[in-house]
Amino acid sequence: MKMKRSLAVLLVLLALVAGLAACQQKAAPTEEAAAPAEEGKLPDLGGRVITVAVENMYPPFNFIDPDTKEPKGWDYDAVREICRRLNCKPEFKEAAWEGIFDAMAAGEYDVLADGVTITEEREKIVDFSIPYASVQQVILVREDETAESVEAFIQDEGKIVGTQLGTTNEIAAKKHFPEERIKLFDDFGAAILALLSGDIDGVVIDNLAANGFIKENPGKLRILGVLPTDKPEQLGFVFPPGSELKAAFDAAIQSMIEDGTLQKINEKWGLMMP
Repeated sequence: MKMKRSLAVLLVLLALVAGLAACQQKAAPTEEAAAPAEEGKLPDLGGRVITVAVENMYPPFNFIDPDTKEPKGWDYDAVREICRRLNCKPEFKEAAWEGIFDAMAAGEYDVLADGVTITEEREKIVDFSIPYASVQQVILVREDETAESVEAFIQDEGKIVGTQLGTTNEIAAKKHFPEERIKLFDDFGAAILALLSGDIDGVVIDNLAANGFIKENPGKLRILGVLPTDKPEQLGFVFPPGSELKAAFDAAIQSMIEDGTLQKINEKWGLMMP
């Protein structure tokens, strides 16, 4: 009898254990069902500090306000909004354009802002975010320029243009002007100074930056016109190859597109949506 009772107790205990296991198995689908909602949320970077490279010489993307002496521009507004959504802290670091892609490939900075055009050649050594704006190449001239059109300016063999070394602007300039009519500068600030002083006659630059320099020099500069190009260029943030920040920034940018925030920031600084 004792053995029968013991066996009966054992059977009851086994049944209880099996019942608990069954309950746990039934609970699992509830946890899995919640996963898509979690995946829909933006990544949380846990307050991480990210270094953001900027020139501080490329309005409207980044520049030093002459009145407050504080840095400002599209890059500062957009990156701060992205970090607000991703729970990160941007640390902006001034960097020279020359050699910046090698520096990014080596991981010297977490992100490069600076209104960078997405190209297949650059994608071979760095990663890009999804586009946040599009631009067109233009010729920026002094207010008193006598050429009546871009075509007339290009055909005038006496006209010298400047642009920034190592940019898609340089590529565009070389499509329309012989090398002897092109002067290269380390940054656009130097090219604009050369234009204002009469050392060159125009600057090949994207329309957004052109408008930024026009605002900085009221009554002195104007856009002559758009250079003939195949299509507008797309701009994106740059990351070291394989950086996990690319996916996080992509998600944040997409959310800003969907809720209209990117449109508002772009309109504030005169950028066109991608």
